[in-house]
Amino acid sequence: ILISQRIYFDFDTATIRSVSLPMLDEVGSVILDLPESRRIRIDGYTDNEGGDDYNLDLSYRRARAVVEYLVSRGVPRGRLEYAGYGEVHPVAPNDSPEGRALNRRVEFTILEPGEQSSPSTSRR
Repeated sequence: ILISQRIYFDFDTATIRSVSLPMLDEVGSVILDLPESRRIRIDGYTDNEGGDDYNLDLSYRRARAVVEYLVSRGVPRGRLEYAGYGEVHPVAPNDSPEGRALNRRVEFTILEPGEQSSPSTSRR
């Protein structure tokens, strides 16, 4: 699911900022419009600021917060899974504020029926 907006969280927490809730409501509607056989994986990532273990945990908690919000909006929990990857798989260099901002992200992947879940490097 390609979204053009970022999901904003309070600094150093897994609390979703209210500015992101309308966009997440739209994501929930898209998921509900997909065939029921499709599952969605929500992956969380961080920049490289902070320790590896802390970033892994933060990314996991943020992905889980997105799942919990979507469930509260009517998306069946059984159609959602999540993983946190910390600072691995950056999409930009972490050597500038702009690059670090791009690396702090949540991604949504539509899984086809029978498709395997997240790679084993994730934390659930």
